[in-house]
Formats: sequence, C-alpha cells, structure tokens
Amino acid sequence: MTASTELMNLPSGASDMAHIVLTFDDNKLASALYGPFDENLAQIEQRLGVDIRSKGNQLTVKGESVAAAQARRALDYLYDLLQKGTELAPSDVDGAVRLAIAADEQLTFPTMESKGKLAAAQISTRKRTVHARSANQDAYMRALERAELVFGIGPAGTGKTFLAVAYAAMLLERGVVDRIILSRPAVEAGERLGFLPGDMREKVDPYLRPLYDALYDMIPAEKVERALAADVIEIAPLAFMRGRTLANSVVILDEAQNTTPMQMKMFLTRLGENARMIVTGDPSQIDLPPNTKSGLVEALEVLGDVPGIVTVRFDEKDVVRHPLVAAIVKAYDRKARG
Repeated sequence: MTASTELMNLPSGASDMAHIVLTFDDNKLASALYGPFDENLAQIEQRLGVDIRSKGNQLTVKGESVAAAQARRALDYLYDLLQKGTELAPSDVDGAVRLAIAADEQLTFPTMESKGKLAAAQISTRKRTVHARSANQDAYMRALERAELVFGIGPAGTGKTFLAVAYAAMLLERGVVDRIILSRPAVEAGERLGFLPGDMREKVDPYLRPLYDALYDMIPAEKVERALAADVIEIAPLAFMRGRTLANSVVILDEAQNTTPMQMKMFLTRLGENARMIVTGDPSQIDLPPNTKSGLVEALEVLGDVPGIVTVRFDEKDVVRHPLVAAIVKAYDRKARG
C-alpha cells in the first residue's frame, strides 16, 4: 500500500485540512477493506467525521488533518489484518478507529511504530485470532504475557473476561500450562449451593456461562467437552479452592467484586509454580450484603505496590459490545458521581 498526504488551501483562520490518497496493491483485499457497499468506509467516516471516496484500488480521505491521519492509520491497520488472513467484522473496524484515536490521545500504547503505523496485541488459537480493540485492551493483553498475576478492572462489555479466557486457551493449546481453572462467586458470598439440583458442574454452570461462551469461541466444542470430562478444564466454585496449590495452570477468578476479603486472600494464595492468575471484576457492581467490604476492592488497595502484579483499568471507552452499552455505562457512572 502507498499513501500521499497534501494540505488543502483554505481561507485564513480555517482549520488545517488534509487530502490523503491511499493506493492498495491487491484489488481483492481492497474490496474486502471497503466492505459490502463500502460499509466499512462509512463506519470510519461516521466515527471520525471525514470524507472517504473509493475508486478501484484507490481511496481519497479528506477532512481535518488529525481526523484524516487517524483514518489513514485505521485503514492501514485493517489492510494489514486482511493481508494476514483476517476476515473483517464491524467490530474490527470499530477497534481500528479506537486504536487510531488512542494513539493521538497519547495513551499508553506500546505498539505504536514509526510513521504512525498501528500494530495491536493479539491472542491466537487454531480456531480464532483476537486483536486488541482499544489501548487498554492492548495493555491488558500484554500484561497477561508478562505478569503472573493480572487484575482486569472495569465495566461490562470491555472484554476483560473474554480476553482472559482466550489467553488461557492459547496457553493450554500451546502446552505452556496443563490446565485451565475457572472460578466465580456463585449465588452469594457464602456460596450455599447445596439446595440446587444436579452435580457440582450443573450447580455452578449458570454462573459461569460467560466463561463457557469464551471457551467455545476459542476452542472447538468437542475439544472443550473432552477437556471438561478429563478435568483439563475445571469449573471450581470459589469455596472449593481452599487448601489447594494450583501449579502449571491458568486460574481465572471472574466477578471478583463479589468476594469477601477472606475469600480473595484465600484465592490469591493458591498460586503455584508455573501458574498464571487472572482476576476480573467491576467494583461498581458489588452484590455483597450491606456493610461487607469487597475482597477485590481491598486487594487493589493492599497489593497496589507489590512487584509482579499488574492492574489494568478499563472504562466506558473500552466497551466493545453494542454502542448503547457504552452509553448506558457512562450514564450510570454520571449518576454515581452525583
């Protein structure tokens, strides 16, 4: 792909406007980049307020210079994904725009290359490759690579749980670990599950559904079922973690805001040799009884300065579900702040 940029002559006092021409060397990939009826281009236009016109394998981007440069970075990044064999979805386009904007906002984004080129972190299994769709997702995925204990904190829809399970699936598939252990506070802080029908897996399945969904997204269903039957993937209610040392495993605690301080300490001290621990939660969604402190909140206070522990905080800008989810999260945050 080649690109050229020209500044357009405007009346004195007007904002700088840019005119960028992009030429792609593969017509088939260029067509995939544009999307059906140029839907991908329209999505970028709407998000960045630029004008994009296509003619064969050439695009012309016109708009305010910063926005035009962001559009160019996003298009360059998406074309690179296509060259690597990725089939673009609207969420990929949205992610590319998020990353391009984040680069200009000078957020922590360690993968910015020279000449403004974007390169996001990724998690790959045989079934699927997942790319970071925001600067905080990029930081989170890189934290998972380098730290043995990672806290992913933020609202629903930011990908913190999905990416944790995807990373665990990748390590299991590559033989880096022997097991995946999924845990979540079930029903209530006391986890009184006895009255529910069925065996232990059937009792906790409804509370672990998001973890299952992520597993099936990254690993073929028949392999997931075999791994569950062989306890290679284990569903462990939090109360059942007591007394264990978890080695050669990826251990994920989801909805950690609903742990008590005692439960959180018990969980964190299960970390064994060649193990990775990922704790996800949203401190704004605590369901514990009144006057009960969240173990997640306490852990973030107590462990903030401990070397080897990384905390990545997400916000409404990282929500990758339906756009209304981000608006809902933002509205509730405003109400909470008074």
